[in-house]
Amino acid sequence: MKTYVTNPNEIEREWYVVDATGQTLGRLAAQVAHILRGKHKPIYSPSVDTGDYVIVVNAEKIHVTGRKPDQKIYYRHSGYPGGLKAITLRNLLHKHPTRVIEHAVRGMLPKNRLGRRMFKKLKVYAGPDHPHAAQQPKPLELR
Repeated sequence: MKTYVTNPNEIEREWYVVDATGQTLGRLAAQVAHILRGKHKPIYSPSVDTGDYVIVVNAEKIHVTGRKPDQKIYYRHSGYPGGLKAITLRNLLHKHPTRVIEHAVRGMLPKNRLGRRMFKKLKVYAGPDHPHAAQQPKPLELR
């Protein structure tokens, strides 16, 4: 019996669209990361990017539980002394709602070149419209 090794030339990529309205942030991000990695396919291989494209719409209507909107803080650093910036989840959702989902999904992907390539297949939009109608994305029902 021979072991099957996935060849990057054999991969067929699908496009999926997910509506984030009322979805819990972490659960949505985990399932999107699952699709981006390709773990839902029988040809999955951890060393090959076998995943599909995912479009997330209505990112501004994401749901978070508990007191996270005021207690969860996102940090970034400018690289200069004293350049640490902090913003709460509530303010980030108000200013840049797409970054919340992107940050959550990025944390669930591998931290290497492969993970960066997988992350490029994620498209997040704040509203209900997206410019990917030509790819004929399939609606993805999340568990």
